[in-house]
Amino acid sequence: MRCLHYVDQLNEETGGVVRAVLDLVAKLPQATAEPIDVTLLTGDPGDAPPEWLAEGSNPRVIRFDRRAGLFGPSAASSEAIERHVAEADVVHLHTPWDPMNPHVARAARRAGTPYVLSVHGMLDDWSMAQRGLKKRVYLALGGRKMLEHAALVHCTAEAERDQAERWYPRGRTEVLPLVMDLTPYADLPGDELARERCAAFSAAEPTLLFLSRVDPKKGVDALIDAVAQLKARGKPTQAVIAGPGATAYVAQLREQATRRGVADRVHFLGMVRGREKLSLYQACDLYVLPTHQENFGIVLTEAMACGAKVVTTRGVDIWRELERAEATIIDDDPQQLVEALDTLLGDLPAARAAGERSRAAVFDWLDETRVRESYARMYRTAINA
Repeated sequence: MRCLHYVDQLNEETGGVVRAVLDLVAKLPQATAEPIDVTLLTGDPGDAPPEWLAEGSNPRVIRFDRRAGLFGPSAASSEAIERHVAEADVVHLHTPWDPMNPHVARAARRAGTPYVLSVHGMLDDWSMAQRGLKKRVYLALGGRKMLEHAALVHCTAEAERDQAERWYPRGRTEVLPLVMDLTPYADLPGDELARERCAAFSAAEPTLLFLSRVDPKKGVDALIDAVAQLKARGKPTQAVIAGPGATAYVAQLREQATRRGVADRVHFLGMVRGREKLSLYQACDLYVLPTHQENFGIVLTEAMACGAKVVTTRGVDIWRELERAEATIIDDDPQQLVEALDTLLGDLPAARAAGERSRAAVFDWLDETRVRESYARMYRTAINA
């Protein structure tokens, strides 16, 4: 089976979609149901492994010049799209809003090549309320047709499907969790790297970790307010904020911490990667993501795979699955966050024990072989549709 993925760029700092695509593409060639040759067409290889750029590799990354003309892709870009689509047995597109995706979808329809489209949480109610008019116009002008002509629309959870299907009522949906490469989590580095990176992990006070893109939708401001309220209640904590963010927004959060009297308790680390990231998960007392909306939330499953006790909101599409794995799930409510943290900080040994059970649950739920083979079957279903 020849599977072509298209994604605009592969820079992990832009968010979880890139990480999801990289993990999926890395694992598909190992499918045993039938061999899969994977090609990833992208405008920017970014964080893709360099060996993927080599001729004959599987997966193979092909850099795509996606320059546009007045009414869409340039002639050269269109020729490249049509050639790669025609060579594939199935095409996998990512996110509904990439302006190149309708062109790739049309090329697939002309070539008779079925395509799957992963919406990555972008049709969730919260997401559709942001710049909603622009998105509705896009759907009316062709986005809905692209979704409804897909062999399958891929959602990662039942909660995502329930919100998304209203936007493509004549489409077909497949629900599968993301493929997560659990190999790095089998042999964890311990907390020493985290302690070297940030002194907060060596403090006597409990440490709350936020590790994700630092963006207004992620609820970092609610975490800073929670740190201030917990301090006022006589339960001082340290908060470590790790992840990339716009300079102006990070400055705004620093000012908030100063105004709330907790600037000495809120620590910004910027982007972290590799084993240092895993060490941060291991070193924290609680991993906290008070997000307004999240699709799969790879950072949540990463934290659990490291044995961290997770606190997050029902804004995450996989909140039911996380709750079954002993995450603490709250409404998107700053005061509920404070109360949940207060309760958990009152019995940290119990929280740590729950984190260890979460680790085992994630390894079972996201068993790499089972999930990978499910994608192979999804592609075969699309081809046979």
